Amino acid sequence: MAEQQTSRALGEHRYALTTTWTGNAGTGTSGYRDYRRDVTIEVEGKPELLASADKPFRGDPSRWNPEDLLLASLSECHLLSYLHACVTAGVVVVSYSDRANGMMREDGSGGGSFVEVMLHPVVVVAEESMIEAAERAHAQANEWCFIANSMNFPVRHQATVTAVA
Repeated sequence: MAEQQTSRALGEHRYALTTTWTGNAGTGTSGYRDYRRDVTIEVEGKPELLASADKPFRGDPSRWNPEDLLLASLSECHLLSYLHACVTAGVVVVSYSDRANGMMREDGSGGGSFVEVMLHPVVVVAEESMIEAAERAHAQANEWCFIANSMNFPVRHQATVTAVA
């Protein structure tokens, strides 16, 4: 019991999932073109997520790929951090959507990395008097987002904030 309290006091959170390769086409990885990149990702109590590699890497374009998942994590983390920042600032958000994009650059030796992500949140607040505080809340969300703080590339935002008409 004391160990659990210590972990809570430190603010540690652990996450677990199972990733299972489901792309054996009958001969395993006998050759680069002889297997599918299909994967199933499972978290207990949640729906399965069907994933693959991105299409340029011989993946199934109808499935989520690691790059999609990274971008989704950054976008959702900013959204949730932003909503919290708005509550603390007394801003009432009535709608929020984000058209996030990111750039990954291959390094020529089989690897690569993301070089940037840009979030494009479109936010509607309850009153025009809240717009300025709502715009400032994005900077707070950037500071609070656990996922963005874990990246080694910039995660920026270009937000649009309006009030209910």
